[in-house]
Amino acid sequence: MLAVALIVAASTAGCGGSGGGTKAALTASPHTPRAGERPSRDRAEKLGTARARKLAAEADAVARQQRRLRANPLATHPWGVYQGPREPAWVAYEGASGSNRSVLAAIAKQPKAVWFTTHTSAGQIAGQARDYIARSQHGNPGALVQMALFNMRPWEGEACHRLPSASEQGSYRAWIRNLAGAIGSTPTAIILQPDGPFALCAPHHSHIPSDLIAYASRTLSALPHTSVYVEAGAADWPAAGAQGGATAAADLLIAGGVKYARGFALNGTHYSATSAEISRGAEINAVLEARGIGKKHFVINTAENGHPFVFGNYRGGDPDNATVCPSKSVSAAATCTTLGIPPTTDVANARWGLPATQARIARNWVDGYMWFGRPWLVRQAWPFSMSRAVQLVRSSPWF
Repeated sequence: MLAVALIVAASTAGCGGSGGGTKAALTASPHTPRAGERPSRDRAEKLGTARARKLAAEADAVARQQRRLRANPLATHPWGVYQGPREPAWVAYEGASGSNRSVLAAIAKQPKAVWFTTHTSAGQIAGQARDYIARSQHGNPGALVQMALFNMRPWEGEACHRLPSASEQGSYRAWIRNLAGAIGSTPTAIILQPDGPFALCAPHHSHIPSDLIAYASRTLSALPHTSVYVEAGAADWPAAGAQGGATAAADLLIAGGVKYARGFALNGTHYSATSAEISRGAEINAVLEARGIGKKHFVINTAENGHPFVFGNYRGGDPDNATVCPSKSVSAAATCTTLGIPPTTDVANARWGLPATQARIARNWVDGYMWFGRPWLVRQAWPFSMSRAVQLVRSSPWF
C-alpha cells in the first residue's frame, strides 16, 4: 500500500498537480522552445515515471527493513552448541560412559547460554569469548552463539546493601567493551544480567546498577548481529501486589536500556510455567507500550520448568536448589524441578500444550525458548551434580 501511495503521489507531482500549479510552473519556466522544437510530453512523462519508480524502490527498501526488524533473529541461524570446559554438563558427558553418557546427552548436546561472570576479568573476557565462540560455531560462522552475562558487582543480596564503586563501574564498562570487540559480527544472543530485579533494591533507589546494564545493552545492541535480551525476573518476580508485578519489571527494563535491545528475558532462575511467562511478557509489553517504549520481543528460560511451580510456594529447604522430581508422574501440587521444553524457536507448536491465547502471543512476541538456567548445578551455580543431571532428564516430560 505504501508503494502504491507513493507512486500515485509521485505521478501527480510529475504531472504538475492541479491546473493552477501547472500554469505557475510553466510561467516560471526559464526554457523557451527553439524554432522547430516541439514541447516533449513524452519527456515529462518519462521523468514522472522515473521519479515514481525511485520512490517505489525507496518504499520497498523501507518495507524490507521493517520485515527484517520484525523477523526473528534467533530463527535465521542454526543454534551452535558449545563444547568445552566452560560447560560442566559437557565435561561430565565427555567423561561419562554407559547409561549415564546416554542420558547426559539430553543436556550436553542442547544449545545453551553459558554464563560469563565476575570470575572473568576485563583483561580476560575478549580471549575467553573468542574461544567460546569458536567452540560453539565449530567452523560455521553463521551459527548462533548464546551467552548469559552476569558480571555486575555487587549483585543479588549484596546489591541491596551497597552500590558499585567507581572502580567496579569502570571495570564493568571495560569488560563490556572488550566483550563487544570479541563478538564483532558473530551472530549472538545475549541474556543480560540474570536475576534482573535485584536492580530494584539498590540503596537509596540509585540507578547506578541499571545505568551500567543500560550501557551494556546499548553497546552490545550496536553490534550488527547481536540480539540482547535484558533479564526482567519471572512471572512470580516481581510478584503482583507489593512487589509491583509487571509494572516494576517494566520499570527495571526501561532503566536498564531495553529501548536499545531486541527485548527482554524471563524465568532465568525460577520455575514458572511457560504459559505464565508468556502472560507476564504480554503484561510487561502493555506497560512498555504505555510508556512510549513500544512492545518488545522476549525469550523464556525453559531449562527447569518442566514441572512448574511458584518460587515462593516451594515446600523444601532452598528454592534455588529445588529437589528434582522423582518421576515423570508426580502430582501437580508437588514443588520439584525437571527439564522443560527443549530450546526452540517453534514457540507455538501444539506439542507444548499452550492455551490458545498464550500460543497467539508466543507466535507474535516470543523469539525462543532458551536454556539459560542451570538446574544441573548445585544451587544453579556450582558445582555440577551428576545425580541431579541424570534425574532431571529421566523425570522430564519432554525426554
